[in-house]
Amino acid sequence: MKSNKRLMVVWVVLASLSLSYLWIDHTANGSLRSGAVLTSSVIVIAVIKVRIIFREFMEVRQAPVLLCRLTDAWVMLIAVSLLACYFAGTAIR
Repeated sequence: MKSNKRLMVVWVVLASLSLSYLWIDHTANGSLRSGAVLTSSVIVIAVIKVRIIFREFMEVRQAPVLLCRLTDAWVMLIAVSLLACYFAGTAIR
């Protein structure tokens, strides 16, 4: 029963993060030019969702510490790479 409650909480958190993305997208008024804050927010929301999915649905939460740290490092590497590519692209443009 506790597992079902935990999964329900995780599902609600993931759904609320998805709704927050939709809200951010709606506040952009459909404009093709998005600001750095908007893009960074979307990337951060995606990274948070990936980490939650790793921990809760891919059983990393109960994995050895090394695997937990490696998945966290992978998530951070992807986040930094995405943000760096975005900001490098805006600087070049």
